[in-house]
Amino acid sequence: MELFEVAEAGAGPYGVTVGPDGGVWFTLVHAGEIGRLAADGSVERFGLGAPGCGPSVITVGPDGALWFSRMRDHRIGRITVDGEVGSYGVPTQNAGPYGIAAGPGGALWFTELNVDRVGRITVDGQVTEFPLPLAGAFPSLITAGADGALWCTLNQANAVARVGVEGEVTVHRLPTEGTAPVGITAGADGALWYVGIGGGLVGRITVDGQVTEYPLADRAAKPHAIAAGLDGRLWFTEWGAGRIGVLTPDGRLDGHPVPGPGAEPHGIAVGPDGAVYAALERGQIARLAD
Repeated sequence: MELFEVAEAGAGPYGVTVGPDGGVWFTLVHAGEIGRLAADGSVERFGLGAPGCGPSVITVGPDGALWFSRMRDHRIGRITVDGEVGSYGVPTQNAGPYGIAAGPGGALWFTELNVDRVGRITVDGQVTEFPLPLAGAFPSLITAGADGALWCTLNQANAVARVGVEGEVTVHRLPTEGTAPVGITAGADGALWYVGIGGGLVGRITVDGQVTEYPLADRAAKPHAIAAGLDGRLWFTEWGAGRIGVLTPDGRLDGHPVPGPGAEPHGIAVGPDGAVYAALERGQIARLAD
């Protein structure tokens, strides 16, 4: 495992993704900045003009730019690979946009933590919001499914929701109470995979709602985010344990401890070469390669 220093303590690398330019892009949630880690280990940082905006989750958009949620000033941000920054407001006040992912039709979809809604934003900034049927559900991360719909975790409702492109919602309750799902990703097998920060488990849900669970040996590990590799492995961060976990296609769980104390891994991404990147809140990006 390689560790790259990308920020001072307290800046908080949080979300991470691999950009179309080959750089590793990440959010600095406490500094109000976006960062880029190059292959040679050099780091660029881009201010957003609002230090308290809380950039959180970041993803690659259909336009080749990086799109990210600004949880604290309730906007959706965009940055090009050349460092041009912009943002768009969302219609509902104090919405708390958080999870974000590219979806069908050339748009991006995002969750609104505070108001139980899912939003859709086009690359020219047009926003549509769709209500969820549960109050206080705390929709968290979101991903596009193989069925052409969006899937998001409902952290406080102990559920996963399927959201169609017209906003129709199906809620799937999870079997283990207190699972508190956060991360979700589309697997190579066509199912959705999620992690339960409260339940200490990895879960699989098919597009018709069938759930299989894989409990971690350390149920207090607080798995936070999950990303799928092209080889069928599922990689996830164990925020409470300072590890990067992996679930193999044959159902075997393993973990890779991050060296040193206070790592607090949050976001995770898998590059096209299979390398795994995790954002460590102590100011580093971890890289794990076979």
